[in-house]
Amino acid sequence: MTRIFTAFFLTAFISFSGLVSGSGGALAQDQDIAWVQIESQPSLASAQASIRSYSAKLADVNGFSLGGGWYGIALGPYTSEDAAEVLRVYRSEGSIPRDAFIAFSVNYKQQFWPIGANLLNLELAAQPEPADPENQAEPETSVAVQDRDAPDETKRQARQSEALLNRDERKDLQRLLQWAGFYTSAIDGAFGRGTRGSMAAWQEANNYESTGILTTRQRSILLDQYNAILDGLGMDMVVDTAAGIEMMMPTGVVKFDKYESPFAHYSASGDLAAKVLLISQTGDQNTLFGLYDIMQTLEIVPKDGERNRGDTAFTLVGENAQMISHTEVSLRDGTVKGFTLIWPAGDEERRTRLLAEMKASFGRIDGVLDPAAGSDEAQSIDLVSGLEIRRPKMSRSGFYVDQNGTVVTALATVGSCSKITIEDDIEAEVVASDNTLGIAVLRPLNALVPVSVAVFQQSVPRLQSQISVAGYSYEGVLGAPTMTFGVLADLKGLRGEATLKRLALAALPGDTGGPVFDAGGAVLGMLLPADTNGRTLPDGVSFSANSDAIQAVLNTASLGSQTTDILSQIAPEDLAISASGMTVLVSCW
Repeated sequence: MTRIFTAFFLTAFISFSGLVSGSGGALAQDQDIAWVQIESQPSLASAQASIRSYSAKLADVNGFSLGGGWYGIALGPYTSEDAAEVLRVYRSEGSIPRDAFIAFSVNYKQQFWPIGANLLNLELAAQPEPADPENQAEPETSVAVQDRDAPDETKRQARQSEALLNRDERKDLQRLLQWAGFYTSAIDGAFGRGTRGSMAAWQEANNYESTGILTTRQRSILLDQYNAILDGLGMDMVVDTAAGIEMMMPTGVVKFDKYESPFAHYSASGDLAAKVLLISQTGDQNTLFGLYDIMQTLEIVPKDGERNRGDTAFTLVGENAQMISHTEVSLRDGTVKGFTLIWPAGDEERRTRLLAEMKASFGRIDGVLDPAAGSDEAQSIDLVSGLEIRRPKMSRSGFYVDQNGTVVTALATVGSCSKITIEDDIEAEVVASDNTLGIAVLRPLNALVPVSVAVFQQSVPRLQSQISVAGYSYEGVLGAPTMTFGVLADLKGLRGEATLKRLALAALPGDTGGPVFDAGGAVLGMLLPADTNGRTLPDGVSFSANSDAIQAVLNTASLGSQTTDILSQIAPEDLAISASGMTVLVSCW
């Protein structure tokens, strides 16, 4: 349901008698004056621009404030009969929109066009007595100001004006009553006992007589209540010719910031953490699908929420404790266009109403955003077109230990995660761990087939022999693991722990959890964090949990492993190939 409703809240049925003098034709004495409302605009500026266009081709064009920041464009004033004929003729000629309707002065506030005019206060003429046409004088007129606080429609008049509502307008009225909390039945346009009861309840709550039939004025007030939630947002039609998109936007809380293809950024202009993105680029289905995948990596699209992709369109909803984002994009005529609304969490009623306005008003116009737009902006690996990529809390290393994709990593990496992933997008779960040794065993939610798996060394290597660690030293910035070489400094920990080995190795934090190899490519253990129990090791000193300890943790989860007792040596390049196939990036989200 959009802010601009059709005639249901404006139309009234009034019986006309007598004559009124004034512009636009003969008007009925003591009766409402009729108008043909052809358009409503969400700002004075847009209304003035539109009314100039109508004035160039139509007579009797007027502009009135509707309240709530909206402005109406109407033809008149007429009698009800004349208004109906004007509506019929102009519709058939295509001079006015098909959804134009009959309205009455009671629905309008201050007149803003023509400048200085006030046709809401017209001169009323006394009805002349029949006389000899030859001797009939021009009737004298007396001035009377229309009472805006005049009594509302009677029950009979309200029923007559209600009878003019079509089925869709009756449904709209039910939706308004539902929004107000008075109607709980089906939205069917049928005004039965439930609808009548809800009308009476609304009337009672708003200090009106509980007739069960809303008058024209009451329907208008109900609509004003519905629209009040958007007050202060500055809803206005934004026409972005560079992006080739027009849409109602909350210009009171966001303003244009920059173009960075394929996005036009409208950022928060005040304290409200809101943002709107217009999306515009040339492309095909591959472009659409690629955008769908990329946007899910962005911070503005939290992980939780609806994901729906079709052949020519997609919808993305992301929500967390701080915000909710809603993205709708479609492919048409070789262009991919859409929008994203980012809104603070906890403001759901206003967000839902705002989103409905934006969706209903979204339109494609000529033009598409230049692919080079924003190319002079500062570039960063953490940004996509000026938007921050969603990053995990921590990324470390791990390695495959069987053909099902089971991974061993450091427990410190996965100890407090809402989600664990392997290689960025494969979700996994902890199936076994050892708090003392700091070892965790992960199982992917879907089975994998690794290129290679660890073969654990059972023999005791010589001290000062060459060892190496494979790991994502830079926490995933590079697309493959890095090899770091060193020597085996001791077969036990500093306190004589048999489950540890001391290494002379300059490892980085991202290497933590990675496999430690002997010169032949067999796994001696898993690299442990450099800072444990509040103590930080000196540079060039590292520790690993040895292979026996790792196998013991695997056994507790009924997981097997491959072993060897052969001490050998292979070329560093062969070792790097084998290590790359079994080492994985483990991320905590």
